[in-house]
Amino acid sequence: MKEVKVASLGLDKTSNTPVVILQETDGERVLPIWIGPGEASAIAMELAGMKFSRPLTHDLFTSVLRGLGSELQRVLITKVVENTYHAELILQSNGDMISLDARPSDSIAIALRAKAPIYAHEDLLEQASIDIQPSEFEVESPKGGGPEEAGEMDPDQLKEYLKNLNPEDFGRFNP
Repeated sequence: MKEVKVASLGLDKTSNTPVVILQETDGERVLPIWIGPGEASAIAMELAGMKFSRPLTHDLFTSVLRGLGSELQRVLITKVVENTYHAELILQSNGDMISLDARPSDSIAIALRAKAPIYAHEDLLEQASIDIQPSEFEVESPKGGGPEEAGEMDPDQLKEYLKNLNPEDFGRFNP
């Protein structure tokens, strides 16, 4: 397992789907994970430092963990099965280590809030570094000046961009 960080968040140009780009902390390899619009918003809001008077879902989950005396130790992005990424939340609770199956997008949103490290399996980083080019992802500029490559927004620009987002910006949701 290699430690990774959220390098950027953007939209896949070909599918107009939100994607979070994880980059190994001590290297250049990246791992793109396609996610839903709700999770993209949750990650983006945390990255931008936006706080709300009432807890959102991932904030609530983090508060519940703390209230129960548990702590998120780390998130593991473990595998891909039929184009679906899998993750685990590793919790410490009453001296025991507990592993919970979770979606990577939720896991990342929770890890950011809990200030917990994120790790990706070495094989995932190897596969992604061959198949993915960073130029395949971009995010619309909050100033209306056209697309920018993902990761080029500073926190203030990201906040402004999020304020102006409409649900339609992420495409039609079909359950």
